Amino acid sequence: MSLFSEVQSNVSLDHALKSNTPFIPTRLPVNLRMGESGFAAEPPVTVDQMFKTAVERFGSYTALGWKEGEQMKTMNYQEYYQACRTAAKSFLKLGLERYHGVGILGFNSAEWFISDIAAIMAGGFAVGIYTTNSPEACQYLAENCKANIIVVENHKQLQKILQVQDKLPHMKAIIQYKDALKEKRPNLYTWAEFMELGRDESNTQLDDIIATQKPNQCCTLIYTSGTTGQPKGVMLSHDNLTWTAFAVGRHVQLTEATKSQEIVVSYLPLSHIAAQMVDIWVTMKVGGATYFAQPDALKGSLVNTMREVRPTAFMGVPRVWEKMQEKMKSVGAKSSTVRRKVAVWAKGVGLKTNLSKMNQTPVNYRLAKKLVFRKVRTALGLDRCTKCYTGAAPITKDTLEFFLSLDIPVYELYGMSESTGPHTISLPNAFRLTSVGKLIPGCETKIHSPDQEGNGEICFWGRHVFMGYLNQADKTEDALDAEGWLRSGDLGKHDDNGFLFVTGRIKELIITAGGENIPPVPIEDAVKEAVSLVSNAMLIGDKRKFLAMLLTIKCQVNGDTGAPEDELTPEAVELCRKLGSNATRVSEIAGGRDRVIHAAIQEGINRVNENATSNAQRIQKWIILDQDFSITGGELGPTMKLKRPVVMKMYKEQVEHFYKEVVTPTRSCNKRWPMTNEVVDLVKANGSMLNFCTYLVQ
Repeated sequence: MSLFSEVQSNVSLDHALKSNTPFIPTRLPVNLRMGESGFAAEPPVTVDQMFKTAVERFGSYTALGWKEGEQMKTMNYQEYYQACRTAAKSFLKLGLERYHGVGILGFNSAEWFISDIAAIMAGGFAVGIYTTNSPEACQYLAENCKANIIVVENHKQLQKILQVQDKLPHMKAIIQYKDALKEKRPNLYTWAEFMELGRDESNTQLDDIIATQKPNQCCTLIYTSGTTGQPKGVMLSHDNLTWTAFAVGRHVQLTEATKSQEIVVSYLPLSHIAAQMVDIWVTMKVGGATYFAQPDALKGSLVNTMREVRPTAFMGVPRVWEKMQEKMKSVGAKSSTVRRKVAVWAKGVGLKTNLSKMNQTPVNYRLAKKLVFRKVRTALGLDRCTKCYTGAAPITKDTLEFFLSLDIPVYELYGMSESTGPHTISLPNAFRLTSVGKLIPGCETKIHSPDQEGNGEICFWGRHVFMGYLNQADKTEDALDAEGWLRSGDLGKHDDNGFLFVTGRIKELIITAGGENIPPVPIEDAVKEAVSLVSNAMLIGDKRKFLAMLLTIKCQVNGDTGAPEDELTPEAVELCRKLGSNATRVSEIAGGRDRVIHAAIQEGINRVNENATSNAQRIQKWIILDQDFSITGGELGPTMKLKRPVVMKMYKEQVEHFYKEVVTPTRSCNKRWPMTNEVVDLVKANGSMLNFCTYLVQ
């Protein structure tokens, strides 16, 4: 803590939590965790101050770009800033009150950005709402932040709000920013009508509000995905946003627009801090340009935007990288023999070169780059992208190595909503496979109560640490210890070179009936790597005698709804053919219906079990479910994180079936069934002696 001194303000959050005074967190500033030198000593600024500086330095540079039909439209920084001011005046005219929310429900767009920043300028809170939320979930967020205004994308999202509007006493207006209104209602506006409200309004009221804003006051609410309960409103200050944008931009060495403009594609949910930080704040800090993908980006159109825009930096959650990997494997499987051989050779060279980090680039690498790597990058729209990142959920080693073999290093970053996004980042000169990188300068990490292997809870400190949870002082006290360290809830350790490795999550930790602590993610990842057919895997075994696993198979996804379908992906069909199965649907495989696939999966699980660190960490039983996990199904959160409690509830019957007591044979198995080679093969095919005994008595 010696690196930091605190800039005093009128009231600190710690004081508010420990005193008997009423806790009104949205109105309280907090002490900034300033440092005496380096990144932590950067002077604090508000969102408006950072934006004004960007306009002064990059005013004529493109800030935002989007497609209207076949035509690309753009907005420069000067126009962007003025649009935000106009929208802020419109919000005030509609009755936005200080410390009340402006909910934004829709896909990424210029209007989304403008609404977000305008809400902050006008003294309210910018509140992103996940587009997949139900009407009831939207109601909870709007009620929790006392939203005066809700901005929706289209008629579909509008209907969610109209269903619950009678339960939102603070709501004064709704704005729809895409498509024509299908019906006229009081206090319902199109985007054009909304912007017209503030166009000729005096600047005085807005300027007065902006003048009162301080860097250590709350300006944005990021709601957690609610995987373990109701979403919590993470309060972020102006300084949380502006300092983190500064620190990240400087640390990853983004170039300012006056030298060479950075280009990013906005497509991940803006209600999540990762997308907001990359697409809005870091890009603004360096004068970069953000181009918006189409709403069906994750259903296939993203690559078209990528090829057209050619980003210089790209952020993808693990599932995005996995989908790219699956698609490329599927295409590769259909290539000619010669092309496949060249690709395999080039990938071997690429992986070896990137892992070895040689000082001198070998000739065969340069040849592989010319023959394969450049073409792959161009096909993906990554031909000028020097910074590819992944975060928000764990990514498998297999996926990282796949892209590394194509000379596309994917750098992991790690953080949480409560740390305004990133806390550690991998860099080209500081990169270890499966590590989430090293600290952003100005931040600190503490491993709390490490075990013999160095694993303990990862705790954060720095100017990126949040103010607290909205109206939840008890939850805030749980998240921040007495010294102000943020408890991440993640388990991790450092290696000798300072690289951080996340090894599990405390709440996800499986504690078996025998008392062994088992982090599920490494075992789940190992199964997905060993069995390419598997899409999702969830380990079961808390308070149980042995481990079991729920598996799903890679399948097609409905382009309109995002729901999993019965048809297998082309890659999965190809894998089935190689194994000797004619399956083309999940329903032909689920529940052990396809013996060939069942045996192949068991073989993969056997390989995983062979590498288990103890018998307790071996998978004894498993089942293939009838459909894949999805956001629409409720098993995955908005950032594709597995919602374990939801899955446990949905598949309770299957889980309980794993642990049903079986009739014990009157004599031990080895006496009744001599351990001949035939029996040994049966044991191997069924995964364990426990499964074999079960097999005998069924």
